[in-house]
Amino acid sequence: MLKAVADVLRSIGGAVATVVTLPFRAVARLFSGASSTARGHH
Repeated sequence: MLKAVADVLRSIGGAVATVVTLPFRAVARLFSGASSTARGHH
């Protein structure tokens, strides 16, 4: 029983981690692109 609950929590944690990190990766990519373009303009 406890093992099943732990497996479910682990899978949910993995899904949540993926959903949470994806926006951060997109924002980091946007910031890196903006900083590189700003550097190019200057």
